Amino acid sequence: MFMLLVSGYYIFSEFNAFKKSKTVNNIQSFEIKKGSNIRTVAKSLHNKKIISSSQYFRVLAKLSKKDSKIKAGEYQLNQGLTPINLLDLFVKGKTIQYQTRIPEGITFKDLKSIIKNDKNLKQTLSDDDYEIIMQKIETKYKHHKPEGWFYPDTFSFPRGTSDLQFLQRSHDAMQDILIKEWEGRKQNTKLTSEYDLLILASIIEKETGAPEDRGKVARVFLNRLDKNMFLQTDPTVIYGMGNSYKGNIRKKDLRKDTPYNTYTRKGLPPSPISMPSAASIKAVLNPAQGDMLFFVAKGDGTSYFSNTYSEHKKAVIKYLLNGKASRYKGN
Repeated sequence: MFMLLVSGYYIFSEFNAFKKSKTVNNIQSFEIKKGSNIRTVAKSLHNKKIISSSQYFRVLAKLSKKDSKIKAGEYQLNQGLTPINLLDLFVKGKTIQYQTRIPEGITFKDLKSIIKNDKNLKQTLSDDDYEIIMQKIETKYKHHKPEGWFYPDTFSFPRGTSDLQFLQRSHDAMQDILIKEWEGRKQNTKLTSEYDLLILASIIEKETGAPEDRGKVARVFLNRLDKNMFLQTDPTVIYGMGNSYKGNIRKKDLRKDTPYNTYTRKGLPPSPISMPSAASIKAVLNPAQGDMLFFVAKGDGTSYFSNTYSEHKKAVIKYLLNGKASRYKGN
């Protein structure tokens, strides 16, 4: 009987000591795989010398009713964590989060490259899958091109997130903001759908050098649409040129007709040409006021806006041609 009491006291003392023990080192990555139970987690922690006893860890998990609540994922374990701290971390699912940024104004081709080169994303999509990506994701816009349909932002995600899951999140974000803005629009626009909004926002994204000009750029294009004028925006021409664009747009490029050449075709192009920011989407529906029909880059990131062609001509000569009127080749 005495021996049993001594043994029981020893186990009790050892268990209490275990509960008070703390992790010695910082562990940058400890992974709980999907389907793992408390036994396999405890064994892994013990094998990696993070805890001193897998058995006591299981007992503690059972007593605290956390044994069936641990979540799979990759965790960073800091020095000084007690066994109960570890259990709390696993139950809350505070996994390591990786980040990938989608810059504003890039094309889907650029996005594909970013994703395929991201070592933290699980690669499941083939090149053929990317060709039919709108069929792969959950969306009501399956008949659309993917261009413009993925929201540019910095997304956080845990280990094991697939390329398709990442794209789904980005698409959902774009769809949410687009529909929200479209449903809250004022009834003073010639745009007929949220897709028109996305297309025009993608052009504004490419044409805006300074954030403060965004609303004015939007106004120029909306005014042109209202007057049934050509939009005459170089980024759409460049997009339509595809791989033939080598960094320089020429007069003959402006004259060569493509579905995206807004110098030869009136109205909006058939699809977005980039992934617009929320600011560009909002600018379309909340443009600056005015009768501006033209703008030209001033060389400092901002643009000069004109109401008339004659005023625009003077601005081009001043800002692009160093004041040399003889070099002006416009109409």
